[in-house]
Amino acid sequence: MRKLLILSCLPLFFGSLSLAGEQPSGPGSVEEPPDYRMENYQAPTPSTLKGARVVSTAEARALWEQKAAVFIDSMPRAPKPKNLPANTIWRDIPRFNIPGSAWLVDVGYGALSGERDEYFRSHLRQLTGRDHAKAILFYCKAACWMSWNAAKRALEYGYTNVIWYPEGSEGWSAAGFDLKEDRPLP
Repeated sequence: MRKLLILSCLPLFFGSLSLAGEQPSGPGSVEEPPDYRMENYQAPTPSTLKGARVVSTAEARALWEQKAAVFIDSMPRAPKPKNLPANTIWRDIPRFNIPGSAWLVDVGYGALSGERDEYFRSHLRQLTGRDHAKAILFYCKAACWMSWNAAKRALEYGYTNVIWYPEGSEGWSAAGFDLKEDRPLP
Protein backbone atom coordinates (compact mmCIF):
# COMPACT_ATOMS: atom_id res chain seq x y z
CA MET A 1 0.00 0.00 0.00
CA ARG A 2 2.84 2.36 0.92
CA LYS A 3 4.64 1.66 -2.41
CA LEU A 4 1.42 2.34 -4.28
CA LEU A 5 0.97 5.70 -2.55
CA ILE A 6 4.55 6.77 -3.28
CA LEU A 7 4.32 5.69 -6.93
CA SER A 8 1.02 7.51 -7.38
CA CYS A 9 2.61 10.74 -6.10
CA LEU A 10 5.59 10.61 -8.47
CA PRO A 11 3.70 12.04 -11.47
CA LEU A 12 2.59 14.96 -9.31
CA PHE A 13 6.17 15.70 -8.31
CA PHE A 14 7.90 15.09 -11.64
CA GLY A 15 5.06 16.60 -13.65
CA SER A 16 5.87 19.99 -12.13
CA LEU A 17 9.54 19.89 -13.13
CA SER A 18 10.83 21.15 -16.46
CA LEU A 19 13.11 18.80 -18.29
CA ALA A 20 16.27 20.16 -19.89
CA GLY A 21 15.41 21.78 -23.21
CA GLU A 22 11.65 21.67 -22.60
CA GLN A 23 9.79 24.93 -23.19
CA PRO A 24 7.66 26.16 -20.29
CA SER A 25 3.99 26.66 -21.10
CA GLY A 26 2.44 28.60 -18.23
CA PRO A 27 1.16 32.19 -18.33
CA GLY A 28 3.90 34.62 -19.25
CA SER A 29 6.31 31.86 -20.24
CA VAL A 30 6.29 33.02 -23.87
CA GLU A 31 8.41 36.03 -24.80
CA GLU A 32 6.69 38.87 -26.61
CA PRO A 33 7.77 38.71 -30.25
CA PRO A 34 8.83 41.84 -32.12
CA ASP A 35 6.31 41.24 -34.89
CA TYR A 36 3.00 39.45 -35.51
CA ARG A 37 2.48 35.77 -34.83
CA MET A 38 2.20 34.16 -38.28
CA GLU A 39 1.13 30.58 -37.49
CA ASN A 40 -0.02 28.25 -34.71
CA TYR A 41 -2.46 30.84 -33.41
CA GLN A 42 -3.91 28.59 -30.70
CA ALA A 43 -0.88 28.44 -28.41
CA PRO A 44 0.39 30.01 -25.18
CA THR A 45 0.73 33.79 -25.46
CA PRO A 46 3.02 36.29 -23.73
CA SER A 47 1.73 38.15 -20.69
CA THR A 48 2.54 41.51 -22.30
CA LEU A 49 1.85 43.54 -25.41
CA LYS A 50 4.08 46.61 -25.72
CA GLY A 51 1.94 49.75 -25.89
CA ALA A 52 -1.24 48.03 -24.70
CA ARG A 53 -2.73 47.50 -21.28
CA VAL A 54 -3.26 43.84 -20.37
CA VAL A 55 -6.29 43.15 -18.17
CA SER A 56 -7.63 40.29 -16.08
CA THR A 57 -11.18 39.01 -16.15
CA ALA A 58 -12.11 41.22 -13.18
CA GLU A 59 -10.70 44.30 -14.92
CA ALA A 60 -12.41 43.40 -18.20
CA ARG A 61 -15.69 42.95 -16.34
CA ALA A 62 -15.35 46.38 -14.70
CA LEU A 63 -14.72 47.99 -18.10
CA TRP A 64 -17.73 46.14 -19.52
CA GLU A 65 -20.03 47.16 -16.64
CA GLN A 66 -18.94 50.81 -16.94
CA LYS A 67 -19.20 50.70 -20.76
CA ALA A 68 -15.69 52.17 -20.66
CA ALA A 69 -14.32 50.36 -23.72
CA VAL A 70 -15.37 49.04 -27.10
CA PHE A 71 -15.15 45.22 -26.88
CA ILE A 72 -13.86 43.53 -30.03
CA ASP A 73 -13.94 39.77 -30.49
CA SER A 74 -11.20 38.86 -32.97
CA MET A 75 -12.01 35.15 -33.20
CA PRO A 76 -11.69 33.94 -36.79
CA ARG A 77 -14.60 32.36 -38.61
CA ALA A 78 -14.28 28.65 -39.32
CA PRO A 79 -13.77 28.29 -43.08
CA LYS A 80 -16.18 26.27 -45.17
CA PRO A 81 -14.38 23.08 -46.24
CA LYS A 82 -13.46 23.26 -49.93
CA ASN A 83 -14.15 19.60 -50.69
CA LEU A 84 -17.81 19.46 -49.59
CA PRO A 85 -20.15 17.70 -52.03
CA ALA A 86 -22.21 20.13 -54.13
CA ASN A 87 -25.54 19.69 -52.28
CA THR A 88 -24.10 19.77 -48.76
CA ILE A 89 -25.60 22.42 -46.48
CA TRP A 90 -22.92 24.34 -44.58
CA ARG A 91 -23.75 26.06 -41.32
CA ASP A 92 -21.29 28.34 -39.56
CA ILE A 93 -20.07 27.18 -36.18
CA PRO A 94 -21.84 29.32 -33.54
CA ARG A 95 -19.67 31.84 -31.68
CA PHE A 96 -20.52 32.83 -28.14
CA ASN A 97 -18.86 36.04 -27.03
CA ILE A 98 -19.10 38.80 -24.44
CA PRO A 99 -22.45 40.61 -24.80
CA GLY A 100 -22.17 43.91 -26.65
CA SER A 101 -18.98 42.94 -28.46
CA ALA A 102 -18.32 43.61 -32.12
CA TRP A 103 -17.11 40.40 -33.77
CA LEU A 104 -14.54 41.29 -36.40
CA VAL A 105 -13.57 38.03 -38.09
CA ASP A 106 -10.15 37.20 -39.42
CA VAL A 107 -8.48 40.44 -38.27
CA GLY A 108 -6.02 38.64 -36.00
CA TYR A 109 -3.97 36.79 -38.57
CA GLY A 110 -0.32 37.77 -38.84
CA ALA A 111 -0.78 39.02 -42.40
CA LEU A 112 -3.99 40.59 -43.69
CA SER A 113 -5.11 40.98 -47.28
CA GLY A 114 -5.77 44.54 -48.42
CA GLU A 115 -9.51 43.86 -48.23
CA ARG A 116 -9.31 42.46 -44.66
CA ASP A 117 -7.07 45.34 -43.59
CA GLU A 118 -9.63 47.87 -44.86
CA TYR A 119 -12.46 45.89 -43.17
CA PHE A 120 -10.58 46.15 -39.87
CA ARG A 121 -9.69 49.84 -40.26
CA SER A 122 -13.21 50.88 -41.30
CA HIS A 123 -14.87 49.04 -38.44
CA LEU A 124 -12.41 50.51 -35.94
CA ARG A 125 -13.21 54.01 -37.28
CA GLN A 126 -16.93 53.29 -36.98
CA LEU A 127 -16.78 51.67 -33.53
CA THR A 128 -14.60 54.42 -32.05
CA GLY A 129 -16.27 57.34 -33.80
CA ARG A 130 -12.83 58.06 -35.33
CA ASP A 131 -11.50 58.73 -31.83
CA HIS A 132 -8.00 57.18 -31.70
CA ALA A 133 -7.92 57.68 -27.91
CA LYS A 134 -11.12 55.70 -27.26
CA ALA A 135 -10.54 52.53 -25.22
CA ILE A 136 -10.68 49.36 -27.34
CA LEU A 137 -10.51 45.93 -25.69
CA PHE A 138 -9.48 42.96 -27.86
CA TYR A 139 -10.07 39.31 -27.00
CA CYS A 140 -10.79 35.91 -28.53
CA LYS A 141 -10.20 32.69 -26.56
CA ALA A 142 -7.59 31.83 -23.95
CA ALA A 143 -4.16 31.06 -25.42
CA CYS A 144 -5.11 32.66 -28.73
CA TRP A 145 -2.79 34.91 -30.70
CA MET A 146 -5.64 36.37 -32.78
CA SER A 147 -6.48 39.00 -30.16
CA TRP A 148 -2.80 39.73 -29.50
CA ASN A 149 -2.19 40.33 -33.23
CA ALA A 150 -5.37 42.43 -33.61
CA ALA A 151 -4.47 44.61 -30.62
CA LYS A 152 -0.92 45.04 -31.93
CA ARG A 153 -2.27 46.05 -35.33
CA ALA A 154 -4.64 48.62 -33.74
CA LEU A 155 -1.63 50.17 -32.02
CA GLU A 156 0.13 50.39 -35.38
CA TYR A 157 -2.98 52.06 -36.83
CA GLY A 158 -2.45 54.81 -34.24
CA TYR A 159 -4.97 53.85 -31.55
CA THR A 160 -3.56 54.89 -28.19
CA ASN A 161 -5.86 53.23 -25.64
CA VAL A 162 -5.59 49.57 -26.63
CA ILE A 163 -6.47 46.90 -24.09
CA TRP A 164 -5.75 43.19 -24.47
CA TYR A 165 -7.77 40.61 -22.53
CA PRO A 166 -5.84 37.34 -22.99
CA GLU A 167 -8.26 35.12 -21.06
CA GLY A 168 -10.96 35.91 -23.61
CA SER A 169 -14.41 34.38 -23.78
CA GLU A 170 -13.21 31.26 -21.95
CA GLY A 171 -11.97 33.30 -18.96
CA TRP A 172 -15.19 35.32 -18.98
CA SER A 173 -17.34 32.20 -18.95
CA ALA A 174 -15.18 30.44 -16.33
CA ALA A 175 -15.78 33.42 -14.02
CA GLY A 176 -19.53 32.77 -14.30
CA PHE A 177 -20.35 35.62 -16.70
CA ASP A 178 -22.78 35.07 -19.54
CA LEU A 179 -21.83 34.83 -23.19
CA LYS A 180 -24.23 35.35 -26.07
CA GLU A 181 -24.34 33.85 -29.53
CA ASP A 182 -23.21 36.39 -32.08
CA ARG A 183 -22.69 36.96 -35.79
CA PRO A 184 -19.68 38.72 -37.30
CA LEU A 185 -19.97 42.26 -38.60
CA PRO A 186 -20.20 42.22 -42.40
